[in-house]
Amino acid sequence: MPRTITGAAFLSLDGVMQAPGGPTEDPTGGFDQGGWVFKLWDDGINETLGSLFAGEYDLLLGRRTYDIFAAYWPYATGDNKPMSEAFGRANKYVLTRGEQPLDWENSHRMRGIEDVAAIKAQDGADIIIQGSSTLYPALLAAGLIDRLITMTYPVLLGSGKRLFCEGTPADLLTVTDHRVTAKGTVITTYKPGGTLPPYPPEGPIPSTSDRELARQRRMAEGNW
Repeated sequence: MPRTITGAAFLSLDGVMQAPGGPTEDPTGGFDQGGWVFKLWDDGINETLGSLFAGEYDLLLGRRTYDIFAAYWPYATGDNKPMSEAFGRANKYVLTRGEQPLDWENSHRMRGIEDVAAIKAQDGADIIIQGSSTLYPALLAAGLIDRLITMTYPVLLGSGKRLFCEGTPADLLTVTDHRVTAKGTVITTYKPGGTLPPYPPEGPIPSTSDRELARQRRMAEGNW
């Protein structure tokens, strides 16, 4: 039976998902709000994460997220030890063009979206995407994401890597679950909803006024 792929992302209200876990996680691009999730920790998230990581699962990661995880989770102790052990047992499918070693146990190199499609078609544990913002456009375009969970905090970060970056296809999503935590974090679960319909015949008829035609010319000339 084909596996499902679930993307689960911490987001700011303006769509930033960079470095939620700590100040040194990913300061690239001058991002200085690392660890923002824990600055604003919301206990209502725990139920969602507990359900997401219950049972057996595998992980799909971009190379940079893999590097972050591999430098942290194998060495985690105390309250984080059970997650460390679970991540160690999980297959970690790493989508990368590089040749760097993937020496964390049960790590597997994926060269492209075709490789992801192949492992999805196999029998095995369902797959969870963590971090890895650059994976989403191509995975969505290929129809490989079965479920998307966004945990949107009531905060604006202004800059940083975003979930829906360049290359994201124009598609519909269907909401399958939605709740708001006591601190205002909006947890929404989506599934694919098909392609956008065409512009409806009953929609507003575009203006053909001289002013509108002049505006269209300015846009075409890059002067608008």
